[in-house]
Amino acid sequence: MQFWKKLSQEERKERIQSALNENVNFSKDASLGYPASKLDGRVFYDDAPFLKDAPTLQTYVANPNNIGCHTYGTSEKAFSGTQEIEREVLNALAIDIFKAKENEFDGYIAPGGTEANIQAIWVFRNEFLHNYNAKLEEIVILTSEDTHYSIPKASNLLQIDWLKIPVGFENREIDTVALDQIIKKALSDGKKYFIAISNMGTTMFGSVDNPDDYTSTLEQNNATYRLHVDAAYGGFVYPFSNQNSTINFDNPKISSITIDAHKMLQAPYGTGIFVCRKGLIENVLTKEAAYVEGMDLTLCGSRSGANAVAVWMILFTYGANGWFEKVSILQMRTQYLCTELDKLDIKYFREPFMNIVTIHAECIPAAIAEKYDLVPQQHNENNRWYKIVLMDHVEVEHLTKFINELKLVSSF
Repeated sequence: MQFWKKLSQEERKERIQSALNENVNFSKDASLGYPASKLDGRVFYDDAPFLKDAPTLQTYVANPNNIGCHTYGTSEKAFSGTQEIEREVLNALAIDIFKAKENEFDGYIAPGGTEANIQAIWVFRNEFLHNYNAKLEEIVILTSEDTHYSIPKASNLLQIDWLKIPVGFENREIDTVALDQIIKKALSDGKKYFIAISNMGTTMFGSVDNPDDYTSTLEQNNATYRLHVDAAYGGFVYPFSNQNSTINFDNPKISSITIDAHKMLQAPYGTGIFVCRKGLIENVLTKEAAYVEGMDLTLCGSRSGANAVAVWMILFTYGANGWFEKVSILQMRTQYLCTELDKLDIKYFREPFMNIVTIHAECIPAAIAEKYDLVPQQHNENNRWYKIVLMDHVEVEHLTKFINELKLVSSF
C-alpha cells in the first residue's frame, strides 16, 4: 500500500490538528467575505475539554467547507488543510484499493452513494452532449434489474432513458442473451450512446456483476459507451475478500467508481465517494460558480470537510491489514450463517465474497422476520426475499438465536 497506513492515536490527532491549523479559523481570523462561520457557539461548545481528544468532533465544530473538487485545479484556500485530508483519503481508495495511477484520477467525498452515481451519469451524459453532439433521446442508461434506486433518480433528473436487464432469479446474474437483445433494440430505436452501470454488491443481494458482460456485448454491437461501477456497498468488502478481483482501474474500460464510507466503513452518513479517470469530470464544470476559487465540479456544491476527516480517521486507524482482518471476520460469520441455513435446507442467495445473505421469503415466518428486522425486497404481499447484512454489530450469538428460532419452526 502506497498511501494507506496505520497511524497511532497521537499521530492521527497531530495530523488533523495540523490540517485545521491550515484552514481559516473563524474564532480568531478576520475573515469578512465568507458566508460561513464555525458552528454556533451558544449551542456547540468549541471550548469543551473533550474536543482536544476528538479530532472529528473538533472538525465538525470548526465547520470547514470542502466545496469543489480538490484533485482538479485550484480550490478555496481558506480550507486547504481539510482539502488535503480529502486528497489523502482519495489516494488511499483510488490508488491502493482500486488501482488507479497516481495523479490520473479525479474525485470527491459526496453526500452519499446516490449522489456519486448521479454524478457519474451526469459526467458521461455531458461528455456525450459536448464531445459527440448527442441528443438527449440518443443517450440511455443500461443496468441490471437489481441496480440501486439512484439510477432511476438519475434517469429522471438528467432526462435520459433507462433500460433494465433481467437477472436469474437464483443466481442474480445478468441475462446476457437478453442484454444483447435489449442493446440491439435500443440501437434500432435510435439510441447511440450507452452509460452502463455494473454493480459491485447490489443493495438487496450483494450480487456482483461481471463488467465484461456489458463491455463485450456493447462492443459486439459497435456501440459507444462509458462504464461506471457502483461499489457503494461492496467497495469496502469485495476487493479485500476477493484478492483476485479485476473490477478496478486496471481494467481500462472502467471509467468511474462509487464507494460508500457510511456503510461498511461505519463513517457518519453523508460520506459517499466518487472517483473517475482524468479528463472526465470537467464535463460538469459549473463556470457560473465564478466566486468559488477553482469553480465547482460537484452536484452538491458545499460539503462538510468534517466528513473527509471522519473517513480519514477510520482508514488510518485500521490501516489496510487491519481492515482486511475485519472483513475476514465478517466473511467467517457470513459463512457460519450459510452453513446453518444449509443444514435446515433453507434456500438463499449469497455472493461468495460478500457479507449479505438473502433468503427465500417462504422460508422465513413473518414474525421472525419482524423480530430480527430482516429487510424485505418489497414491503407488500408479493415479497419473495428477506436479506441479512452481516455488519460489525451482528455477532455469532445473534445468528445462533435466529437459527434456533428457525429450527423450532421447522421442527413442526
